[in-house]
Amino acid sequence: MSADRNTSGADSPAARLQALFEGHRLTPTQRRIAHSMVRRAADVPFLSSVELAELAGVSQPSVTRFAVALGFDGYPALRRHLREVAPVEQAADAGSYNEYQQAVEAEIENLRHLAEVLADPRPVQKAGRVLSASRPLPVLGLRAAASQAYGFAYFAAKVHPDVRLLNEGGTMIHDRIDAAVRAGATALLCFALPRHPREVVDTLAYAKEAGLTVVTVADSAFAPVAKVSDLLLPAAVGTGLAFDTACAPMLLGRVLLEAMCDDLPDAQARLEEFDARAAARGLFVE
Repeated sequence: MSADRNTSGADSPAARLQALFEGHRLTPTQRRIAHSMVRRAADVPFLSSVELAELAGVSQPSVTRFAVALGFDGYPALRRHLREVAPVEQAADAGSYNEYQQAVEAEIENLRHLAEVLADPRPVQKAGRVLSASRPLPVLGLRAAASQAYGFAYFAAKVHPDVRLLNEGGTMIHDRIDAAVRAGATALLCFALPRHPREVVDTLAYAKEAGLTVVTVADSAFAPVAKVSDLLLPAAVGTGLAFDTACAPMLLGRVLLEAMCDDLPDAQARLEEFDARAAARGLFVE
């Protein structure tokens, strides 16, 4: 096991990389490089600029410009810095895995990264308090993130008195946000996954203008939705298959539900009531 996996979230390679990027105005291409580096934090000190460019899907000169934007003379200087401040064991060779196994291993690594981030539970706890206090609670997720929003809303409705799912875009979505605000909503939860629809960014900007506190579960702290979110909780997606995999965002959504339950005093009573009704209706096969 790599040494970084025994460290706390605040001292993990991924956390140190996040700290390195903070305070810098990065271009979309540079954010893509930063996102790729965080996802492969244990491997980055061993990657050449060409390998990092291939990993991020950008040009090699873009990697060089990225390093300069961070204040280094070039990528070799950035890599030396990473080796000095975050020494880790190089990841085991995955060459013996087929493409399906590699996708699973990548998701396992995403979950490990999420566990490191959750070593500091305060952001999720804060989000749980904000969301549990909102009556109603709108939950937004479009396109690739629609299933994440649906799953969260399905379970949240068992403990929260008024959850409103927004999983279809179009001209009505602003009307539904207005209706939620008129009904007393104070916060909105968004699931945002790549490729990020422009409509999601526009909708979150509208929600903020309407006075809602925006909590977002996104694939990266550098996602386009970051600038229109009050609290962003990152969970990486897997990109090894034709379509992205989102195990970590789904799990983070369940963790967020747990935090909400901690701030909903009648959550347990609501769950017990649902179980009793389900049994009386024969809803589930035992």
